[in-house]
Amino acid sequence: MVEYIEIEDRLVSVIIRSAYRKEGIEFFTPDTFSQQLGYMKRPAGHIIPPHVHNPVAREVHFTKEVLFLKSGRVRVDFYTDEQKYIRSTILCTGDVILLAYGGHGFHVLEEAELIEVKQGPYAGDQDKTRFDPVSEDRVQLS
Repeated sequence: MVEYIEIEDRLVSVIIRSAYRKEGIEFFTPDTFSQQLGYMKRPAGHIIPPHVHNPVAREVHFTKEVLFLKSGRVRVDFYTDEQKYIRSTILCTGDVILLAYGGHGFHVLEEAELIEVKQGPYAGDQDKTRFDPVSEDRVQLS
């Protein structure tokens, strides 16, 4: 239950549905992404050795974000970089989404709690360009 959303042959989003289960560890993003998204399931008693992360210079050009839907239902609308609407999907309680490229907007269908993780530092108005959402009569769910 992992969905990969592509627009114009570019991976723009990865959705891990709440029902997804698998033993071990798996990453869903290419190594080139500045935000990595993975899943791990380990049995009781499994040990992850203590570690520190080494300083590694990285260059980030686009803000990638991960949203965890703690509760509720949210429609995600996907757009091209040129702000052209492509399609929508619905996230439910427990779903996780990585938004990597392209545009996106949200319509809260049921009261929702979301946790968002993205790169910093926040660049204020330089961080994003806002535009008009798709009209409700044009929404295409997939």
